[in-house]
Amino acid sequence: MNGRSLIGDAGEASPVPHRRDTFGNKPGEATSGGFSRLKLALSRRPPEQPGEERAMEDSPSMDKEDRGENQSSPCRGRRCYPKALSYVTGDMREFANWLKDKPQVLQFFDWVLRGIAQVVFVNNPISGILILVGFLVQNPWWALLGSIGTVVSTLTALLLSQDRSAIAGGLHGYNATLVGLLIAVFSDKGDYFWWLLFPICAVSMTCPLFSSALSSVFSKWDLPVFTLPFNMALTLYLSATGHYNPFFPSQLITPENSVPNVTWSELNALQLLKSVPVGVGQIYGCDNLWTGLIFLGAILLSSPLMCLHATIGSLLGMVAALSLSTPFEEIYFGLWGYNSSLACIAMGGMFVALTWQTHLLALACALFTAYLGGSMSHLMAVVGLPSCTWPFCLATLVFLLLSTKNPNIYKMPLNKVTYPEENRIFYLQAKKRMAESPL
Repeated sequence: MNGRSLIGDAGEASPVPHRRDTFGNKPGEATSGGFSRLKLALSRRPPEQPGEERAMEDSPSMDKEDRGENQSSPCRGRRCYPKALSYVTGDMREFANWLKDKPQVLQFFDWVLRGIAQVVFVNNPISGILILVGFLVQNPWWALLGSIGTVVSTLTALLLSQDRSAIAGGLHGYNATLVGLLIAVFSDKGDYFWWLLFPICAVSMTCPLFSSALSSVFSKWDLPVFTLPFNMALTLYLSATGHYNPFFPSQLITPENSVPNVTWSELNALQLLKSVPVGVGQIYGCDNLWTGLIFLGAILLSSPLMCLHATIGSLLGMVAALSLSTPFEEIYFGLWGYNSSLACIAMGGMFVALTWQTHLLALACALFTAYLGGSMSHLMAVVGLPSCTWPFCLATLVFLLLSTKNPNIYKMPLNKVTYPEENRIFYLQAKKRMAESPL
């Protein structure tokens, strides 16, 4: 849920990748590091003659610059905006570097906020704050439990001596964010049932175990673990408790046993439109329209391309639901949008470099995920369990394992994954080096 993605190989994941582009800049400076290249180009010019220096010093324009009369150049001002935006967008690498010598408590808050945002593949603490605000709009109790799950999981990863860069990127927190939220969502005890803190803490502690174990296996194919640890942990918890548990009962989930009454004349276009951001909100189990819009804003802050694909994915999930004559209440509730939204983000520039071919592949993956989600919902309802994000994980892993000779479908190495805009820069640079290679 990249800046930094939900990378499966914890040993390679780092919030501050160490590669540099052909200009010697760190990733991300390709869009905001124009000044560095300009300085480099200027430094390679031949030295000016003394006469030229004197002529420049005597010129009126130089006198104006010395007196500060040219300080309000509009061109110079325009250049400052992208530079300023680069500090709060993307994966906020500069902020992570600045925190390295700061107190451990401040770093830990940064790790937790990044973990909250990593559910949607965002590695940005400000996005994490916005998502936390969205939780508060939805339900303060859920916000508390989601935060506690993230904190407990991150602390457990520290105690287990997991890779520190993966912890700093939030990769050992996001699964527990979902654990805390969804245990609260499916609890039959309602809000502020404080005994629920015990199972949430216990289940959250298993997330780093699942993540580390799955990473060891998936790294052989350079695949991310996505939200598989969350799916495994929540499925085990709900299976162990169930609806009739005297201590921690969960909501009763039953399969459909009659033909749903779908009247197409009652279809509401406005409700369908609202279901798109609600579908994005359902990634975190939230059904509030404003919460979904806040989540989209948090994604947009990190990456406009991710926000675009999140919206398209939720829309395609709605289309898939309509094609199967799904009851309108399920569509309005966003239950058909969240898995396809995650799948579209993952394939739309996050784990595969964005080209028009991979954009179409992302759309296909979103549709496939939506239909798989409908199938798994019916199957798992038979045993009284929700489908969670199993459809997203399984469908997207299948698409990432796709083998092709098309050079425009480029699967990103996990240790180079950041966010779609920067991933595309890396892909274009690799493609250029390949073209210039004598072999």
